[in-house]
Amino acid sequence: MPDATEIAVAALGGALVGSFLNVVAHRLPRGESLVKPRSRCPECGTEIAPYDNVPLVSWLLLRGRCRHCRTRISARYPAVELITALAFAAVVAVRGADDDLLLELPFVAALIALAAIDLDHRILPNAIVYPLAAWGIAACLLVDRADLLEHLIAGAGAFVALLLVVLAYPAGMGVGDVKLAGVMGIYLGLSVLPAMLIAFFTGTLVGLVLIAREGASARKMAVPFGVFLAIGGIAGVLAGPELIELYDDRFLS
Repeated sequence: MPDATEIAVAALGGALVGSFLNVVAHRLPRGESLVKPRSRCPECGTEIAPYDNVPLVSWLLLRGRCRHCRTRISARYPAVELITALAFAAVVAVRGADDDLLLELPFVAALIALAAIDLDHRILPNAIVYPLAAWGIAACLLVDRADLLEHLIAGAGAFVALLLVVLAYPAGMGVGDVKLAGVMGIYLGLSVLPAMLIAFFTGTLVGLVLIAREGASARKMAVPFGVFLAIGGIAGVLAGPELIELYDDRFLS
């Protein structure tokens, strides 16, 4: 079992990665460089100093405002950093600090970035999805070679299953969701099954809440399914094998 130091290091690393994910979520859909220029205040254009760019801490110390023009900075930035920190810590706490982190942490980070982008732009960029698929196969070869075939079959199965759903109900999801489902299978193997179920369950739950609040007009609201796939994917990392075992014990044994 990992100790508290390993979990704390994972959380710190997650916060730092989350800061970068904010850059990715903001710039990638706009076709901007992820490296240059350095981060600036969108209102006054002042370059953000390193001491004002410390994950979580700087936003709290500045009370969510630019140091120079006092324009409000969205709480979404520290939220992404916090979510990533908690997700990384949870993965290490539950799965341990071993070679499998080469698969798990990049997958979780990419899911958070994709969810943020899908929430804003209703897209899941190929610039993230395709490299994520390639890294999943490469990492499987490094740490889980014996199960690579299972992971590839799971990826193909998830891809085809969601493609059939999209063909039957094209207004609900898009091709980007189908591609992401396939990538989830590469990373999760059989755990993609509970991950997909959780994605559909949370998506349906949010849809029902929207209908209850907005009435018939909610049917015309576009809900980005990539967000729910990300929730399911992270749940699959944290509890997928246990959920499969629980189902097997309750219904198949």
